[in-house]
Amino acid sequence: MWRPSSRTLFFWISEACYALLIIITGCFFAISCFALLEQAVRTAPNHSWSNNLDTVTIGATYLLVLVLSIALCIKRRITVWRRLQRISTAHSRINRNDAPKPVHEYISQEFARSCLVSYESQPRDTIHAGWGRPGTEHGGTRFRRTLLDTIADIDARAHLIIPNLPPLKPHSRMIHHFRFILPLLPKDDEGLTQLHYYDSAIQLARTWDRGPNEDEFLLGLQAADEIRRILNDCRIEMLEESRIQLNVSSQSINL
Repeated sequence: MWRPSSRTLFFWISEACYALLIIITGCFFAISCFALLEQAVRTAPNHSWSNNLDTVTIGATYLLVLVLSIALCIKRRITVWRRLQRISTAHSRINRNDAPKPVHEYISQEFARSCLVSYESQPRDTIHAGWGRPGTEHGGTRFRRTLLDTIADIDARAHLIIPNLPPLKPHSRMIHHFRFILPLLPKDDEGLTQLHYYDSAIQLARTWDRGPNEDEFLLGLQAADEIRRILNDCRIEMLEESRIQLNVSSQSINL
């Protein structure tokens, strides 16, 4: 259910009070005018509205007062509107001369206090499973999402080298999907490639409820970076070989 804010409620209350004041003032104005006109008729020699100078004077006076009141209200509205239009809506810095010295000191103290409270409120030495620690290089990073986002990038780079690479399936193992680029990756002392480490990190990100910890995340991210680097080097070598073959073909045609 929609509830108006306090500022909106105050605006409508003030407008209603202002309108009520205008209505009450108008009623008293009309009653006093009618009473004076009736008295002028009763005190006239002919007891009639015709040829009665007092009724004309009273009516003209009340009409003049009504016109002047409306004119003053309109003038006041226009004056306030013009002054509000002169106020700049852009943010500007307040200098020392723009406010009294005690006010400026109070604002500076409150600003310093707010900055100190904000700084002291920042979490420290807090570890959330699957998230980077505050204050570190990967602070605020969600390990699961960051690792899973690398799959599409590596797949796009692999398709540049092997255009006939099968399309990526949502739950396929990385070691199976990228098996065609496995010969391009060097092996370590244990006979494993970076693709094996990357596949393990992706499986942790997919299946484990808490997600990978920081060490597992760094291992998977390092493996992903190494795979991307090797794919980029292969892409550059392919382009270089294509350029050399094109030059050789052009020279043979010219001969």
